[in-house]
Order: sequence, then structure tokens, then C-alpha cells
Amino acid sequence: MALHFELVTPAKLVLSEDVHMVVVPGTEGDFGVLEGHAPVMSTIRDGALQVYRTQGSAPESIEVRGGFAEVGENGLTVLAEHVES
Repeated sequence: MALHFELVTPAKLVLSEDVHMVVVPGTEGDFGVLEGHAPVMSTIRDGALQVYRTQGSAPESIEVRGGFAEVGENGLTVLAEHVES
């Protein structure tokens, strides 16, 4: 099973793929999202998203600046004001 993850900025769709897990820098603290996570919406703080493509793999860090994260039926969507890859 995999989590569908999309990273979007106002300018473009940065990433759209199935991954194992994403750790999001929420304003109330970091939180991990796996397939089947309960629906939630959170603001995000400036920091690094940690994207684990497969179980046991080293994470890829993607710097984000502000925005929102939403977990729903279709997976995780991060709407970031700015992304530094």
C-alpha cells in the first residue's frame, strides 16, 4: 500500500507520486502521514518535508515555506507558498 502525495505551489504542481510516508513540519509540531491516516488539516511552518519513498529508505528533504497540509481520502496534499528543492 502507498500514500498518494502531492506538493503544490501557487505556480505549479511540484510533485505527485505514491510514497511510503511523509513527515510534515506542522505549526503544532512535526507529524507523519502513512496510508490510511485519519483526515486532518494543518497549517505548516517553514521547514523540511521528509519524503520516504519506500519503507526503510532514507528520506528526501524538501524545504517548504508556509502553507497548509490536508490528509483526505485521496492521500496527502501540501499547499506550500514556496518550495526550495
